[in-house]
Amino acid sequence: MSTYLVLTRETAPDDASPVLAQLQQAFGFLPNVAGVMAASPALIKSFWSLFSGVHAGTFTDAELQVLLLTNAVTNGAEWAVAFHSGLALHFGIDGADVKAIRGARLPGQSRLAALSTLSRRLIEQRGKLTPAEQVEFVAAGFRPEQLLEATSVVAASTITNYVSSIAQPPVEAAFADHVWQSAASNSPE
Repeated sequence: MSTYLVLTRETAPDDASPVLAQLQQAFGFLPNVAGVMAASPALIKSFWSLFSGVHAGTFTDAELQVLLLTNAVTNGAEWAVAFHSGLALHFGIDGADVKAIRGARLPGQSRLAALSTLSRRLIEQRGKLTPAEQVEFVAAGFRPEQLLEATSVVAASTITNYVSSIAQPPVEAAFADHVWQSAASNSPE
């Protein structure tokens, strides 16, 4: 049971409310994890800065969702997996590719597989990519600076992944069909 409330624009601290309005405009609704983040104006402001920068970058919405979904699975963030599964499908990622990523496997399209591989490696290897891994990413059709840009996607999603794992906000009804459990949550303690 979470001790964190999902705040609204009306119940959030005054410093957080404008950011919640921006997130609501970006999504068409206010994601529950943002409502939790609003308890800390410093956090929600930092997140908004990363979020808006990531979405103004060179990756398409579909490519961003591959990165974000892979990050959520790699971090075992259940709310984020449900959320980004729904968004990935919305932005045209094939259902088989979404299922593969949710199962910690690679999507079938080589470009998306390169993104998913990069994302997982950035997290698991704490950014320590080999020169061969960097060349592999570029060989898949990306520019070297996009590898650097991908680190901002990892940073933004790490915030939502960690906050959602700590606070366990409810999954929005629109994403209920995409509920996911990490292997860690199924293991006996």
